Amino acid sequence: MAKIEHLKIRPYARLLTMLGEQLIKNERIALMELIKNSYDADAEWVKVSFLDFDENYKIQSNSKIVIEDSGHGMTLEIIKKHWLNPATPEKKIRKAKKGTTEKGRILQGDKGIGRFAILKLGRVITIITRAKGEDTEQVVDYDFSLYDDDFLSHNKKEKELFLEDLSVAVSSRPSQTIAPGPILLGSQKLRRSPYGTRIEISNLKGSWSESKVSDVYRDISRLQPIFDTLNSGKKDFQIFIYKNDVALNFQEKYIEKLQKLLEDRAVIKIENGSFDSVKNIFTFLLNGLQTSIFLSDPLIRADTFFANRFGKAGRIFDERGTACGSFKFGFYIFDFSAQSPMKFKLDKDDKEILKEHRIYLYRDGIRVYPYGDPEDDWLRIDALRGTISAGAFLSNDQVVGYVNISQKNNPDLKDKTNREGLLDQGDATEDFITLIQTLLSYLRKKPYAQYRLDLENKKVLDIFRTEQVIKDIDELKAATPGNSKAQDIIDRVEKGYKAERQYLIQRAETTEELAGVGLSVETASHDIMGIMAKVFANLDGLIKDLMASNEIDKDELLKELQSIRGGMSFIEAQLKDIQLLFKSSKQRRKPILIKEIVEKVERIYKRLLTKENIRLEIRSVGSPLIAKTTDAVLLQLLLNLMDNAIYWLMQISHKEKKIEILLDGNKCQMIFADNGPGVSKDDVPYIFEPFYSGKGQEGRGLGLYIARQLLERNDYSIDLADIKANKILPGANFVVNFLSEEK
Repeated sequence: MAKIEHLKIRPYARLLTMLGEQLIKNERIALMELIKNSYDADAEWVKVSFLDFDENYKIQSNSKIVIEDSGHGMTLEIIKKHWLNPATPEKKIRKAKKGTTEKGRILQGDKGIGRFAILKLGRVITIITRAKGEDTEQVVDYDFSLYDDDFLSHNKKEKELFLEDLSVAVSSRPSQTIAPGPILLGSQKLRRSPYGTRIEISNLKGSWSESKVSDVYRDISRLQPIFDTLNSGKKDFQIFIYKNDVALNFQEKYIEKLQKLLEDRAVIKIENGSFDSVKNIFTFLLNGLQTSIFLSDPLIRADTFFANRFGKAGRIFDERGTACGSFKFGFYIFDFSAQSPMKFKLDKDDKEILKEHRIYLYRDGIRVYPYGDPEDDWLRIDALRGTISAGAFLSNDQVVGYVNISQKNNPDLKDKTNREGLLDQGDATEDFITLIQTLLSYLRKKPYAQYRLDLENKKVLDIFRTEQVIKDIDELKAATPGNSKAQDIIDRVEKGYKAERQYLIQRAETTEELAGVGLSVETASHDIMGIMAKVFANLDGLIKDLMASNEIDKDELLKELQSIRGGMSFIEAQLKDIQLLFKSSKQRRKPILIKEIVEKVERIYKRLLTKENIRLEIRSVGSPLIAKTTDAVLLQLLLNLMDNAIYWLMQISHKEKKIEILLDGNKCQMIFADNGPGVSKDDVPYIFEPFYSGKGQEGRGLGLYIARQLLERNDYSIDLADIKANKILPGANFVVNFLSEEK
């Protein structure tokens, strides 16, 4: 019988370097860990002092960093049972029982290793602490200066050092350091309570500089929310930073400047935002107007971020929901372009302030680092702008905001042990990030896109459409009567402008036609590629059978060849229809029976309609509907309308999905309708504008724009049905009028 020996796990002393120096990224994060401990101890204030550094913050032999607070302090029992024991579950147990401090603060730490961040700062530590209600103070002395950096030798003698071999001196004495009395913090004169903790760190490690201390100040000042909507107005936790006896104020007024920019210069303000994980809805104030967006909204389901995470039409979301829980948010979006209107204009200093901030993440009102730092891209926006399309996303520079999670509502959103963001485990973190990305994507392609289009329409398009330049030239002529030289110059300018205008119009028309052809070919090519794949598979199968030299069944061979023939016939028919789009095949305008073009488009989409279970109904009333135009114009129009309708029907879960095309020859009108989500009221003024799309990163925003342009050149028109009487289905209803002045 085998002898069983039960052994104890004995961590080596070098575990401390992993918990402190290696796990904590830098000195800034190490300080923040110690300050968070003060927060959990219900401290009203924390004072961080850099003592006996030279003027450039170069470390001297007697340099110290001191962290002092007014927290509840530690008893000897707490020091013995918890402070000196790595991974103590004390805070985790307190969280499970109540989760808050005596002051009602949500406990931040729970891993029991944050205190070892001290070792990132120095090797000699003295902790003086006095617990509330006690007359004595406890003194804890760490002196690890005699050990090498990895705790592999002591006094330069190599030895197997285990954690249990390290000793820490603990003593009790009458209170002399932590004692009541006046204390000056910044410009505030406060009375010190008879309890708290003072940590003195010497034999310092690393290096310091004014800029690094400035970064610490910046981090400290942003530990709690810098946004008015998250602040209750009561500051019950203040942090001060000193060099010797001088209080430092590197950026004393930056928060005031930022708040002013958020209030006065933001183009889009998203305030009082919340996501409800039970109702699956975003609610927020959009520039002061109450707005709600359900995750069942087809616009959200169609978003690339959402679809990539939760499947086509939100299939995965419908099966399991989201794992991240509810949260709150607020975003402020700015226009960095030179074309921004005066009320939103940003100067160089404004832009520099905004670039110092990103979207911050807070947990119960305390910041999760490093999210919000200018170099941090936790929502992957910069990466996506670089790999997909910069114009499809709001840049990190132009968005400042916050997301506030809680331990109660978001238990699965946990910090990494190294305090650098959230753990990437399970579904919670990815679901959470996806929801924020989806909302930001919505803001870019809806309210911000509308803002940009309004700017362009008011400036360039209005000048072009009203021929304002010609009007100005006529006014100039009238203002210079009798001046033949001036009149000659004006005539030359007018002639040159008209020639240039005509040239640019022709170029624009050609470009729009080519873009329309490209979009239409892309649409039709999906089925062609699908059929070609099947044809190749059949051919490969036949070749393989012939190479095997086995006897070939003639009936099976004939069946396979007929299948290949059928596939090639389908491809030929599709390509013939597509050829009508090309400029080389275009003819003069001629009377065309619109039903024939509709049937061509039906053939192109037949397989997709069947696959998506969409019923297409074509109805004719009155005399046959005829338009005097070209096959290409009608084909591009119908391909775009069909593509849009199918796309949006694919985003919904209706049992009966339907497209109806009504051809009314008596009214010279076609109504193209579906029972999808329809066009929102806010989108109506923009859907025919170029580059405005509700399809997210998949959409180009050109289909309806090009369709309208082509029809207008034929004196025809397309609009949304504006009254219920013109709507034949509850979704989007487009009315195409083929009445022209010629007719």
